[in-house]
Amino acid sequence: TAPIAFFNGLLERLDSGEVVVGDGSYLLTLEKRGYVKAGLWAPEAVVEHPNAVCQLHMEFLRAGSDVMQTFTFSASEDNMESQVDYSVAAGDGWEAVNTAACDLAREVADKGDALVAGGICQTSLYAHHKDEVRIKKLFQLQLETFARKNVDFLIAEYFEHAVEAVWAVEVLKESGKPVAATVCIGPEGDMHGVTPGECAVKLMKAGASVVDVNSLQAAGLKEHLMVQSLGFHMPDCGNRGFLDIPEYPFPRVATRWDIQKYTREAYSPGVRYIGGCCGFELYHIRAIAEELAPERGFLPPASEKHGSWGSGLNMHTKPWIRARPRREYWENMWPASGRPLCPSLSKENTETAERKEIPLKPHLEPFRASILSPP
Repeated sequence: TAPIAFFNGLLERLDSGEVVVGDGSYLLTLEKRGYVKAGLWAPEAVVEHPNAVCQLHMEFLRAGSDVMQTFTFSASEDNMESQVDYSVAAGDGWEAVNTAACDLAREVADKGDALVAGGICQTSLYAHHKDEVRIKKLFQLQLETFARKNVDFLIAEYFEHAVEAVWAVEVLKESGKPVAATVCIGPEGDMHGVTPGECAVKLMKAGASVVDVNSLQAAGLKEHLMVQSLGFHMPDCGNRGFLDIPEYPFPRVATRWDIQKYTREAYSPGVRYIGGCCGFELYHIRAIAEELAPERGFLPPASEKHGSWGSGLNMHTKPWIRARPRREYWENMWPASGRPLCPSLSKENTETAERKEIPLKPHLEPFRASILSPP
């Protein structure tokens, strides 16, 4: 069990060298459970089905999360009012949703030594009207609720445009609380070609204390690093991230072993806030906590039902499965589609088999080159 500790804020924990484990996916997880509508991706469940949201918070807490993020993705006034009428379910609409989300996150956070993070994301307005004053007003409205509910810190996440992310950080920092910021872009940068490194520098200069790309040293900046990974394998995504792939939003789920490896690769260069985003299930969070148990000094409660590297399989009735619970087995496992009639296994892929066929989209060229290049 976790040691009893005095309550410290986000920056106090990071400054002391502590690892902070974030939480995972709310929208996609609750969509799978029947509480969120795909496509709208709005958090009305906090008022329609608060017990379901509270249960997911509890699962992340039990899996090892140190942060309960408010389920306020797409909960700005423009996002919610433009998609569906929430007046019946939410009373006062978007404001009631933000308030309820804060209450649920705090209720669960208080059951452990967890922080509450008030989260905002990109607006629907930016794509059409790039009006800084109007967009900042939307962020300020959400911030008023977060301030009234006294969240511990703030997260600006899932921004496709660096400019809008900077506006969000500029608003959030007015609260005086720590601000973390992440963007949902691929290796090529944002929708205007701003590289990941440039995004990090812009966000830090705007006032973020924690960012998700380590390009700060060259700019003379030093702050904390965070990652909020997808729970999916995305080698072929472009600058829209996993929105680019044909299977979105039901793509290639990462295994718990993938996440343990990812966690160690993030921790080694200095990332100390490690959490998840879309597709990140509770067992992914548990994998982070278990991988970093030597550094943190304890395992999460959910590890009571989980053995390291599948050690529980020692009790299986089949001898070939009893032989699997070892690190070498799982680290050398490369799951593919798992479907014998999957097109990648049952028919020729004309996009990559011959160079004379219809060319791939530009963002797939590096991926194509890796396929066609001889070993």
